[in-house]
Amino acid sequence: MPSNAPIGVFDSGLGGLSVLQAVRALLPHESLIYVADSRYAPYGERPDAFIQQRSLAIGRWLRGHGAKAFVVACNTATAHGVAALRADDAWPVVGVEPGIKPAAATSRSGVIGVLATAATLRSVRFADLLARHTAQGQRFLCQPGHGLVERIEAGDVDSPAVMALLDKYIAPMIAEGADTLVLGCTHYPFLIPAIQRHFGTSLTLIDTGAAIARQLQRRLEETDLAAPAISGSAGASGSIQLFTTANAAALQTMADRLIPEAPAAAGSTAATGVSRISPTSGAVSSHLTAPSVATVEIAETAPQAAAGLALP
Repeated sequence: MPSNAPIGVFDSGLGGLSVLQAVRALLPHESLIYVADSRYAPYGERPDAFIQQRSLAIGRWLRGHGAKAFVVACNTATAHGVAALRADDAWPVVGVEPGIKPAAATSRSGVIGVLATAATLRSVRFADLLARHTAQGQRFLCQPGHGLVERIEAGDVDSPAVMALLDKYIAPMIAEGADTLVLGCTHYPFLIPAIQRHFGTSLTLIDTGAAIARQLQRRLEETDLAAPAISGSAGASGSIQLFTTANAAALQTMADRLIPEAPAAAGSTAATGVSRISPTSGAVSSHLTAPSVATVEIAETAPQAAAGLALP
């Protein structure tokens, strides 16, 4: 696999754009292919076997489109699908998981809130992660964020309905003494401005996007797959391609607001000017839009793949 091949990034919907931003910031020379499986979002309300099946199907599709590495930018898909994806050890697979370890190191009160999907919270992978730190004396208050992913998928990050959900989920944690909140879904960083406005800055928010990017960098270097610097142009960046299994308009709107300036891949529509809103600060700045989004059909995996066997 050539080192200038793209990296595949996948989420159940728009949330993985927060991870894409972190990867772009750390590894600007890398070309990226992003797939939002929005047709089936949110994964957090889906059966475990279905989540694994979709993860394998999208991994196979990305391999078919030349990806050299795969970032599962979805906590739920990591919990239920990353082991099957890693059964094919010919390419680096980087998953995400709630930031329990940094939260445990950060909290002064020893009480930590965890906001995640129901599927992530019920997974064996999460239970094992939690057990390692609960044994050290911390207390974790775990809350499924029902309804939040759907709101974010619709482009809503600060409406009264969203604020009511955040108050319902987070206020009881604070009342129990939580001083740290783990954002256990890659959609949730887009709610950071709303959370900080409503609850202030006394609640430390843990987002693992930057850590995921660093782990990807390590894996690329270990496998000699890191892209070389783009010659002939200072500050030049790799291309970004965006795909969705649902309506392209929602991903296009969010990508135009959230993705840093990036050239379109060969054969795609060039970017045009737009204002960008930072998911962490809410600040507006002028950037180019993301490349145009394409809608794709990604077939289900074969039964043997869904059972967790290695990808062909």
